[in-house]
Amino acid sequence: MSQAQWPSVGTKPCVYCGKSVPAHAKRCPFCREEIPEVRLSNLRGPAGGREIRRGLLYMLLGAVIYYFTHGYSALPIPYAINALVTVYLPPVLFFGGLGLSLYGIYLHFRS
Repeated sequence: MSQAQWPSVGTKPCVYCGKSVPAHAKRCPFCREEIPEVRLSNLRGPAGGREIRRGLLYMLLGAVIYYFTHGYSALPIPYAINALVTVYLPPVLFFGGLGLSLYGIYLHFRS
């Protein structure tokens, strides 16, 4: 390919005539047509959705750890678990997840 066929970095093709025009141009210098401005939509979804899901997952994890470590399950745990895990970890995970979920809800309503 010749060098004339390769557009430079600061150009884009005109949607009407196909010739390379500067990227910042509002009007094509060749065909004199106004170049439409393309705006992309928000593809990430609603704001706060990720934090809500992550918070609910942390809350579930805290509840599962509490359920199995405090003997509510029919399956006995074959080894002893440190008191740090049984006493402090489930409430920290649960309330941390609750806070993260509430923060996600706040972000959702703010946007």
